Amino acid sequence: MTDPKKSPSVSIQVERNQSASIGDQIYASLRSSIHEGILQAGSRLPSGRALAAQLGVARGTIRVAYDRLAAEGLIYGAGSAGTWVSSKLPPMPSEHEEILDRPLAVFTRPYSSAPLPFQVGVPANDAFPSKIWERMRARAVRADALSYTTYADPRGEPGLRAQIASHLAVSRQIQCHPDQIIVTSGYRQGLMLTLMALQASGHRAWLEEPGYPLGRLALELAGLTVEPIAVDAEGLCVEEGIVRAPDALIALVTPGQQAPLGATLSSKRRRDLLRWATAQNAWIVEDDYLGELQLDGHATPALASGDGAERVIHIGTFSKTMSPSLGLGFVVAPKSLTEKFVAITAVMLPAPNRTTQLAIAEFLADGHFLRHLRQMKDLYYDRRAHAMTCLRKTFPMIEGSGLGLVAFLPETANDVMLVSAAREQGLAPSALSPWYSNATNAKQGLILSITNLRADNIAAACASLSDVIAAHIKA
Repeated sequence: MTDPKKSPSVSIQVERNQSASIGDQIYASLRSSIHEGILQAGSRLPSGRALAAQLGVARGTIRVAYDRLAAEGLIYGAGSAGTWVSSKLPPMPSEHEEILDRPLAVFTRPYSSAPLPFQVGVPANDAFPSKIWERMRARAVRADALSYTTYADPRGEPGLRAQIASHLAVSRQIQCHPDQIIVTSGYRQGLMLTLMALQASGHRAWLEEPGYPLGRLALELAGLTVEPIAVDAEGLCVEEGIVRAPDALIALVTPGQQAPLGATLSSKRRRDLLRWATAQNAWIVEDDYLGELQLDGHATPALASGDGAERVIHIGTFSKTMSPSLGLGFVVAPKSLTEKFVAITAVMLPAPNRTTQLAIAEFLADGHFLRHLRQMKDLYYDRRAHAMTCLRKTFPMIEGSGLGLVAFLPETANDVMLVSAAREQGLAPSALSPWYSNATNAKQGLILSITNLRADNIAAACASLSDVIAAHIKA
């Protein structure tokens, strides 16, 4: 290649009858070409559109391959200037070196890139209040730069904790002191902090069935025995939990909007759950999954409000309401556990980036957060209705669930295989069956987030997904 500004001709062989997916073949071929010097350092890659046309694949397939290469530091995007091979390449692993990121396969991909249609767990990328956030972030950077050069409060900035306490009092009816609030990097750190504070290893825990796969994995990694407890239209079946594991230390629940089926825990079961926890000296870990973003009616008060709240540890996050890139969440600790939470936080899990905390504190104080939530509810309601209309013919059994839809499939379907095929088309649904602990009872289906289905992509995304389903059923 004599002209680095000219995109090289890339020779990629795509074998559609191979066991490896088309996207994996493209990624592997490009990666090999870069390491072997066929695509030289500092050269420009073909555009996603051009390479997709050359290979006869969807542009989304090329985008995913490029995202994977960028994550390895092999290429980088330069906006309108195109995509380039990095000038300084990281060393290539030895052939015998084992891939070390295999555990990440159960997480939502792709990382560090724009969200794809139907991708679960990410809010509307196009509706993020970027201009307001840019101003507040800039002010926070200046304030942080001019602050004292001492360690920050490991619990989180006092101003942010006060704002979170005020917000929770209004939105979730939780009455707590700011000192009960621990700022975290998100739900996962909040759960880790909770399990450490409870010294939970060796105990049993209730988990909703179906329930959050990463929550199940976290409990198992922390040394707990997971007892899957069925969920129905009223939420967690508390009576079943009492029969199966009355001595459990923890019940990990999503009472506001059950993930992934969307049911709200009924009043009777709320009372029964709180009574069980009080009688057994057990703890309810409340994952406030989408608690504030209730699209149908008003959100029910949190379990951590009212009678029995002293047995509830409330975990919240700004990932679903604002952006996961903020890396910010919080735990509301019961008064009896607050000092233990603070001790662990101070020694091992201090609050994250102070600048982001200052910006979020101002965002809350000025009322922007509540306005943002109101706008998102209207936006998501419309997007969900539109998606339901587009997909009802493809999925006769489809239901609304939180900020998405759950499309149930015949028992003979393979939802994991369908998700893999959809990824080849630049879509990112999630399979329902991995949310079940017991594979024999698992239902087949797709979890379809509607947050990033916009007017300019919803028709194409739904049509593409329908084509994937039709091809799978025909095969």
